[in-house]
Amino acid sequence: MADLVPFDDRDGFIWMNGRMVPWREAKLHVLTHALHYASAVFEGERVYGGKIFKLTEHTERLAASAKMLGFELPFTIAEIDEACRKTCQVNNIVDGYVRPIAWRGSEMMGVSAQTTRINVAIASWPWPSYFSPEARTKGIRLKIADWRRPDPKTAPVHAKATGLYMICTLSKHAAENEGCHDALMLDWRGQIAESTGANVFMAIEGKLHTPTPDCFLNGITRRTVIDLAKKNGIEVVERAIWPEELAKADEVFLTGTAAEVTPVGEIGPYNFQPGTITRTLLEDYERLVGKTAAKTA
Repeated sequence: MADLVPFDDRDGFIWMNGRMVPWREAKLHVLTHALHYASAVFEGERVYGGKIFKLTEHTERLAASAKMLGFELPFTIAEIDEACRKTCQVNNIVDGYVRPIAWRGSEMMGVSAQTTRINVAIASWPWPSYFSPEARTKGIRLKIADWRRPDPKTAPVHAKATGLYMICTLSKHAAENEGCHDALMLDWRGQIAESTGANVFMAIEGKLHTPTPDCFLNGITRRTVIDLAKKNGIEVVERAIWPEELAKADEVFLTGTAAEVTPVGEIGPYNFQPGTITRTLLEDYERLVGKTAAKTA
């Protein structure tokens, strides 16, 4: 932990409510509603060669998530897009990560927050890889999480909302404590859902299977990889998948803005090897975003 650079003690600028603020001055009050009641939505975006991949799709999802939580963003899609680009430019981010977030402020403290100000901030920083190159080459290890993705009748499951990530943090910590890289989450029915921050795919008899996103985010990278698979003539099957079906999978990988396309080598008692389908889609994805294709074998 000695080499850890805290996120509140860095150089640079953060865009906040329409203006650039020095990084260390980008603060909010301890009685901010979002801190207590999780009334915030956010996005995670990747910068490749100075360009934010699928920027407008991310901003549109941010606005949609805000509506699901009952508020409107005080800026247009175009204004937030431009703010994201300017934040990267002022921080000299060529290859990195962008984090827009919108939240209810500190004007009211209680469950009801009808008149709170809606704030928006955007930060960006260098970020080479979510998982180490060594782990991605071999295939990461996943623990099957104890916590489950909730019934859509109990939470706004299609919003990228901060509160929905509480069980992700708990699940990832538990996985790391057991020597794994991440956790595979089931849903309230016991079906496979996703990892703590990425969607999951598995190759079974030459076809690509992935859970139907009826209680979790239909990820932007997920949709991109499905399109790449179809262009390669790989049949994609979206359906309910039970954990025991992992025994039939030849290959498994995760997809996400941060995870990109990450091969999985182990999930609980099941083991896999990155194969032709995983390598093809990983390399195609990296070509699409402008990265040099990484070798997985």
